[in-house]
Amino acid sequence: MDGKDGRRTTYTVHELAELSGVTVRTLHHYDDVGLVRAQRAANGYRLYGPAEVDRLQHALLFRECGMALADVKRLLDDPAFDVRTALSGHLRELRSRRERLDGLIASVQKTLACMEGNEPMKDEEKFEAFKQGLVEENERKHGAEVRERWGDEAADASNAKVMGMNEDQWKRTQELEAQMKDALLAAMDLGDPAGADAQRAADLHRQWLCAFWKDGAYSKEAHRGLAEAYVADERFKAYYEAIAPGAAEFLRDAVRIYCA
Repeated sequence: MDGKDGRRTTYTVHELAELSGVTVRTLHHYDDVGLVRAQRAANGYRLYGPAEVDRLQHALLFRECGMALADVKRLLDDPAFDVRTALSGHLRELRSRRERLDGLIASVQKTLACMEGNEPMKDEEKFEAFKQGLVEENERKHGAEVRERWGDEAADASNAKVMGMNEDQWKRTQELEAQMKDALLAAMDLGDPAGADAQRAADLHRQWLCAFWKDGAYSKEAHRGLAEAYVADERFKAYYEAIAPGAAEFLRDAVRIYCA
């Protein structure tokens, strides 16, 4: 049966499974955990109306972001949650993923054409997709905060600097990152953030930052503030904790002394 807007007023669980591509078993599970609760017919059969269909679609979209079921349910159950805003953010992320995939596809195509002798490939082109991926990942994870804290001009300049790197410059950033991590681990073994290894790690960290920041943007105050964020912000902290437990706090302490 269709409603006034042309939509089906109800679906059985099997009909909704066929429509959505989700298995009946999954729909039963979503019902049991309260993610998408079915209505009940007089005979006890599950029925789904327009509200349940919409909620299932929203849930599946957020699941595509890698969000856990419990987190999806918490969001959809929150009266203050703005689905439109969340979906707009999801759309931006999907477009960003598509751009990165398009870049990787183009890079693979150019590489194959180069190998077959059909088309030369510049060295800069070999790394363009990887640099674009780094820019997009940083925008997705930290873009909003960076733009709020330091402004659009600084963020855009940093992105442009990354995209403008040649092969040697790109490799240099990777070398600096690896050297910084090695120095940090050596310093943590000694346990002294004021020691030579710790201060070398802080200096390498400065050089690494300057490779990405707009020319002339570095200051000890900015360096120290970012190091504080490594501890306060779980997203930053996770990167350093992957090096070693306590690495974020240790680097912050070393940077505090370096910038004193």
